[in-house]
Amino acid sequence: MSFKKDKYIVIKNILSKDVIRLAHNYITQKKKVYDLLIDKKVTSPATNYNYWGNVDYQVLDTHYASYGDVLMDMILQDLKSKIEKEINIELVENYSYTRIYKTGNELTRHIDRASCEISGTLNLGGDEWPIFLDPTGSKQKEGILVNLNPGDILLYRGAELEHWREPFNGKFCVQSFFHYHDKNGEFKDKPKYDDRKMLGIPMEIGMKMIWGYKKNDEL
Repeated sequence: MSFKKDKYIVIKNILSKDVIRLAHNYITQKKKVYDLLIDKKVTSPATNYNYWGNVDYQVLDTHYASYGDVLMDMILQDLKSKIEKEINIELVENYSYTRIYKTGNELTRHIDRASCEISGTLNLGGDEWPIFLDPTGSKQKEGILVNLNPGDILLYRGAELEHWREPFNGKFCVQSFFHYHDKNGEFKDKPKYDDRKMLGIPMEIGMKMIWGYKKNDEL
């Protein structure tokens, strides 16, 4: 399998079992904290700047979602050199996104934006839930099914290949996504970190930076 030819590749055990266990336990505990803070009205999805968690508009009714978590963004950065060696492309890191899925969740067929030109989905644990890819780039064709074990990552051209997941029949599944763009490719002029000043900045603050509500030097 060649990333250049096939536009996707699976890397087995890209992170150690200890790191995967830590990341899994960290995200599931963060979700518990988020639920408690909302229950006690300490925070809400509308006012927390997405530090503890955020509303997910792509997978409705997601059990939990978190954009640009500090730990996950550091894994994004740490994985960059390993991924570059595997696909022979110099990368710019943009952002991480982590979800805990529950029964009935579905990821509809789509392609991603420029920040996700080269993406990875990493299995952090839970019940098996395959992802489908259409390597031809032709819409509505039957996809290739890819199953990942905890610690495995699927790398793919997210802004080019349609990808999706059928309705989830398991109880829960934890996946973290790591998004990059080609430093010398079509989106080479795009700012790094998904237009944030640095890694680890939550989505809402990042969006305020993009749309001019705040200047970068104010944070």
